[in-house]
Amino acid sequence: MQHDKEVPIVVGNVKIFSSKELRKATKNFWSRHKLGQGSFGCVYMGKLRNGQKVAIKVLSSESRQGAREFLNELNAISNINHHNLVKLLGCCVDGDQKMLVYNYLENNSLAQSLFGNAHSSIWLDWSTRVKICIGVANGLKYLHEEAQPVIVHRDIKASNILLDKDLSPKISDFGLAKLFAGNMTHISTRVAGTLGYLAPEYAIRGQLTKKADVYSFGVLLLEIASGRCHTDPRLPLQDQFLLEKVWTLYESGDLESIVDSNLKGVFDTEEARQILKIGLMCTQDTPKIRPSMSTVVKMLKGECTVGDKIMRPGLITDIMDLKVRTAEPIHLILSPPKSPSDSNSQASTLALAGSTVVEESP
Repeated sequence: MQHDKEVPIVVGNVKIFSSKELRKATKNFWSRHKLGQGSFGCVYMGKLRNGQKVAIKVLSSESRQGAREFLNELNAISNINHHNLVKLLGCCVDGDQKMLVYNYLENNSLAQSLFGNAHSSIWLDWSTRVKICIGVANGLKYLHEEAQPVIVHRDIKASNILLDKDLSPKISDFGLAKLFAGNMTHISTRVAGTLGYLAPEYAIRGQLTKKADVYSFGVLLLEIASGRCHTDPRLPLQDQFLLEKVWTLYESGDLESIVDSNLKGVFDTEEARQILKIGLMCTQDTPKIRPSMSTVVKMLKGECTVGDKIMRPGLITDIMDLKVRTAEPIHLILSPPKSPSDSNSQASTLALAGSTVVEESP
């Protein structure tokens, strides 16, 4: 196996696979083993010699961005281990060909189950949704407060949350992650992520902190409780943006009306209100008043109170209005989310960014 000169030999917990072994595991990347395709490559299901099922992300050999994404992902998660993070098993570098090997998760992405309708056979009852909220929060708490160096994911969204056989959540796709060394509080960087989940200060000024992930998580909480995607262009204009709709209902004292109608009223009303309020707290316009992820975990578990002093969140229409008014362009893309049927399984999570993702320039 020849190693690309840009890619260091990986040590520690990451195994080096041969391309021959991965070809055999996927039956030479057989089309029936293809889980999906993203902007920079494909994801295949494979079975290793010991019988273990894996998901293999194959990066396009023609993508410079893919090479950087490959390095980012290796650097971000090669030495971290948490039950709410997807497990990186190894990698392969063979000339221009780069592959990442992850544990295979049976129940695909949260987006598939939450928004998939007839395309998913998984039923997420209220208690399961609460478990998923707490699990993702615990994973982010680990990245922000326990991992060394600190990791800011930058692309927390429903399609980047995988579900295992017990419907426990695993945060995946660290290709856009940023590592914060030492006492760094923020990084100024080009914007990358998915509009609708992007924190305003990051989308507008490129100022990245841990609170950008907190904002994205807040949007995710609202999606899990409501069963709605952050943006739905099929709805009337005043209802298209979920965060704005929830804020309007909060002001009118009718938060529980947004809870997913598919639950047919079988949910804890007070718990639902609390989760929706936490979502609003996480999406406050000012980063400093958003809670830390450790505080979010405590609130979700009922270990500390959820305050009632919630200010207007940072809304997507504010960003869009600024884009129209400002002389400086804001490089964001707003497009309807892909149908979950377009990305079967782990495609939208392990395959690199889809059409709604704003990538950094080379």
